[in-house]
Amino acid sequence: MNSVVIVAAGSGRRMNLDINKQYIKLDEKEMIAHTIDVFYSNENIDEIIVCIREEEEYFFEHEILDKYDFRDIKIAYGGKERQDSIYNGLKKLDSNSDIVLIHDGARPFVSHAIINETIQVAKNKKAAVVGVPVRDTIKVVENGVVKSTPSRQTLWSAQTPQTFDKDLIIRAYENAYSKNFYGTDDSMLVEFLGQEVTMVLGSYENIKITNPEDINVAEQILNLRKKSKMGKRMKKIG
Repeated sequence: MNSVVIVAAGSGRRMNLDINKQYIKLDEKEMIAHTIDVFYSNENIDEIIVCIREEEEYFFEHEILDKYDFRDIKIAYGGKERQDSIYNGLKKLDSNSDIVLIHDGARPFVSHAIINETIQVAKNKKAAVVGVPVRDTIKVVENGVVKSTPSRQTLWSAQTPQTFDKDLIIRAYENAYSKNFYGTDDSMLVEFLGQEVTMVLGSYENIKITNPEDINVAEQILNLRKKSKMGKRMKKIG
């Protein structure tokens, strides 16, 4: 059984909004609804858990789940940090779950191909992380001074989903809490255990919508996808 925990318990602080950024509309559909829809329509996903802010539960149920007819989706409440929110989601997993995907609600453009590949890699190797090679030169800076310039050949930008054997990710979280360790992503907790993590090639379209300028990029991606679908339909008609 494959489960996904979608994290949507953030705020609109960096967006300068009074609402959770997850409810920003892209092409007249809320961002989180776009994200849920990808997993909801994936034949390899058996269980969906969405971590939300407790005070937004009524809105989420009526304006997302009911509005788009998403059924049998579990809700977990967000915690103080992202890690706490995900842990609350992990506690809701079905006892029959074998593989767990963890995904950012603000990454609505993940593809079925990426989802399916991470599941397969996690089944074989227990831990998989989606990412893309960095395009820019990276500098290590301390107190405003460049200390080093690592080779781009070894640098990847991590994305989600990050996909794990269920027992492994739960053990990683419990170990992290026992040692008061907080990571910036789930892979760090698994790495902290000493477990090898396999990188899976993602997509530069699989962006995380964080800042206002990301909305423009997201709309461009949606428009390109619409044109691509329209082109395929025209070919079939022709």
